[in-house]
Amino acid sequence: MNITTAVKERILALCLEKNITINRLGTICGITQSTLKNITSGRNGITLITLKKICDGLDLSLVEFFSDELFYALEQEIV
Repeated sequence: MNITTAVKERILALCLEKNITINRLGTICGITQSTLKNITSGRNGITLITLKKICDGLDLSLVEFFSDELFYALEQEIV
């Protein structure tokens, strides 16, 4: 799994866990729905600034966000 897929899956899992939709998350975080849809559909990656806004909206730190086994064995990505 690559980092983009892991971040996408983590966001979707957290929304499910907190019982909120992607649209609601956008409202809470001040991120456009189109941006979140592009991230969660895998069309676009995510910037650290956007991820921080999402974490703030979900009341998580970045450390808590990445403290999930999705991130423990990521593939090496060479660009």
